[in-house]
Amino acid sequence: MALKTTFTGLALGLSMIAGIAHADNIKIGFNVPLTGFAAADGKSALNGAELAVEQVNSAGGINGHNIELAVYDDQASPKEAVPIAQKLIEKDKVVAGISGSYSGATRASAGIYQEAKIPYVSAFAIHPDITRAGDYIFRTAFVGEVQGRAGAKLIGEMLGKKRVAIITLKNDFGKSLAAGFKEAASKFGIEIVSEYEYSIKDRQFGPIVSKVKSDKPDAIYASGYFFTAGPLVSQLRSAGVDVPIIGQEGYDSQKFIEIAGAASDGIIITTSLDRDSKSAETMAFISAYEKKAGQKTDMVAASAHTAVHVIAAALKNASGMDASALRAAIAATNLPASIGTISFNALGEVQKDVQVQVVKDGNWHHHSVISDADLLAPPNE
Repeated sequence: MALKTTFTGLALGLSMIAGIAHADNIKIGFNVPLTGFAAADGKSALNGAELAVEQVNSAGGINGHNIELAVYDDQASPKEAVPIAQKLIEKDKVVAGISGSYSGATRASAGIYQEAKIPYVSAFAIHPDITRAGDYIFRTAFVGEVQGRAGAKLIGEMLGKKRVAIITLKNDFGKSLAAGFKEAASKFGIEIVSEYEYSIKDRQFGPIVSKVKSDKPDAIYASGYFFTAGPLVSQLRSAGVDVPIIGQEGYDSQKFIEIAGAASDGIIITTSLDRDSKSAETMAFISAYEKKAGQKTDMVAASAHTAVHVIAAALKNASGMDASALRAAIAATNLPASIGTISFNALGEVQKDVQVQVVKDGNWHHHSVISDADLLAPPNE
């Protein structure tokens, strides 16, 4: 049952950090899908966030106080996310919140945090309207349109492919990516020969595969999560479609490789995590995560790990001050992290390079980096 909450003008102005000096732990809210269709991503996100908490606390916490996650399962559902956000703010008295969930749930939560003037960081949800909820909302992932534009540069300029079929997952994630790709396509000489949509429940893609095969594109830009992209890629390859398939961070999981099997070899994606990075932060994260979780890491885990470190660093800089000071400290972030150096623009959008990964020998590996500052510029209003 949803909690009914009324925020008074006084509550909006009160510090959510004021009680730090009298509390044993500093609570950070974390909504994440632990059951339902997105549970595998949710588990990765939780593992990454918990690792960051352990690291912060083992290094002395925030002026001697440990941080802790107040975790609730939102099932990647907006209906679940709203009462969870209210509970985290009203009952758990969190100083900040993190979404380890998908765009629908994150968009629903963002408005609740903004109304309460509590900072909220989206770890990897990409819908553009998330940060537009207000000035207390931030994102450590690329907004969908940015990643779509990067995909157009990758296909049209870096791979030199011009005739492209688009296969779009019909939800916030897929539509945002497709919009960005189509926006930039002409800049890189791309002709979109066809576009097909599918539902998140779909696992059989026979009609789409047949049409794409007859279209004879030079490349395919296909959005999806690992559990939809795995079957889609497998069925395209089985039908003899052997052109490059370009995906995005939704593919970024070892589970995609397990599902697609041999068909995953050569698949290229735009994402945030470079497994072959020589960055000290990335290498340390990968090693610690795989030791903790007993499995290979992914973008979801790295993004949640980064979001916790962003808030922890801001807490240190704004310690003992009010929530507006914490918001300002997050806005001023310049932090080397597992997914790159994090800074935010005026809208709370992250500004960083796009990593390109390719499947080789059953694992994700470095392909290239897209560093075009103009192309990757996120919206600022």
